[in-house]
Amino acid sequence: MSSNRRNFLKQLGSSAIVIGAGSLQDLAARERHERIVLQSKSRYAANDKLRIATIGMGIMGYNDTQTAIKVPGVELVACCDLYSGRLQRAQELYGKNIFITKDYKEILDRKDIDAVIVATSDNWHSTISIDALHKGKAVYSEKPIVHKFEQGWQVINAQKETKRPMQIGSQRISSMVFAKAKELYKAGDIGKINSVEAVFNRQSALGAWEYTIPLDASAKTVDWERYQALAANKTPYDEKKFFWWRNYRDFGTGVAGDLFVHLLTGLHYITDSKGPSSIYSIGGLTYWKDGRDVPDVMTAVLEYPETKEHSAFQVVLRVNFVSGEGDTGYTRITGTEGVMEMGYNGFTIKKNKMARAPGYGGWDALSTYPESMQKQIVEAYNKKYSKADQEIPKLPSVTYSAPKDEDEHYAHFANFFDAVRNGTPVIEPPEFGFRAAGPCLACNESYFQKKVIHWDGENIKTV
Repeated sequence: MSSNRRNFLKQLGSSAIVIGAGSLQDLAARERHERIVLQSKSRYAANDKLRIATIGMGIMGYNDTQTAIKVPGVELVACCDLYSGRLQRAQELYGKNIFITKDYKEILDRKDIDAVIVATSDNWHSTISIDALHKGKAVYSEKPIVHKFEQGWQVINAQKETKRPMQIGSQRISSMVFAKAKELYKAGDIGKINSVEAVFNRQSALGAWEYTIPLDASAKTVDWERYQALAANKTPYDEKKFFWWRNYRDFGTGVAGDLFVHLLTGLHYITDSKGPSSIYSIGGLTYWKDGRDVPDVMTAVLEYPETKEHSAFQVVLRVNFVSGEGDTGYTRITGTEGVMEMGYNGFTIKKNKMARAPGYGGWDALSTYPESMQKQIVEAYNKKYSKADQEIPKLPSVTYSAPKDEDEHYAHFANFFDAVRNGTPVIEPPEFGFRAAGPCLACNESYFQKKVIHWDGENIKTV
């Protein structure tokens, strides 16, 4: 037993982690955290620089950048954005020497940049990622990996051809919570999975993508023509379509691409699933009458076939942008012997295993038979089955909370930069990212076309 594992075992009594008997396994979650995160903080010298640039300095671009430069040896040298104010802000934050541009190709042409963060509107993810890979850059792309189905294999093939590391940015699967959830699921703690319910609700204007628009927003400060270069329908400058791009099909992927993709990413990671076989969704614009053309309420049903990785199960995904219960989110994975409920910072497993003997009494037909027959049935039943067979097993529940010092976003970047430096595998490569994003795009297609979409998770394509 390693010293790290011994120390962790000693700390169990006083930590935020409570684990049921028989479920400790090999503590792979803690060991992975120590390997990726702690080693990233001590392995590289200050002069061992890995130079990065961020393309798209909006909310996620800013947050990604702030996290990435916390990793020792990582230096930000350039930023790209189509709004002048964000470029000004980048130099305020990171120094006047930071190279700034509205043309991402100027970033890719620089020989001193090893990796790029792609945090633009969804419609630019695949184009910039492919261009960056072919320029020899490692790529960290925000989810979803693509905007259209046909772009998925284009990105996958570009990564295979160039052999440059590429990480997709659904960072929650780099948390110890998901590592431990995967351990316990694989250990059979909830039995065979048969259904999943996953919810991601919001209750605020900011949560529904009505972000602050700067006072100087105009066609002079925003490179509108470059922004809409890939759009199917060219339009005059529209500040909402730039600063609230998630609300529009030409630029974003709606609640499915923004939120469902997190839910499926986590589910696929825990179960090793390659995806559903059929997808159907409904929804509507129930509240946000602000010009958006994607729904603010959506429910999707996805059918997962039996595979060598898991039994057949059904998934229900739901997003509500006007949720009276407030901002809520969970993934409830139900199996034959228990249920695992994932929250933001941990999970709980409640176990409920059936008795080995079939039941009688209670809500049963027994009391509807003649009294003499009831007695005969009970006598025969008790003779055939022991008391132990008739009892419902009492099994311990499991609660796991993320350590206070955990930063899953940091861990996701540490894993990516380790891949850039050493060629180690990333936790969320393009194939994995497309297997999560593809069914989410199918949710949108189902909603707009009002039909079931069939999906081939093994070969990652629509059928």
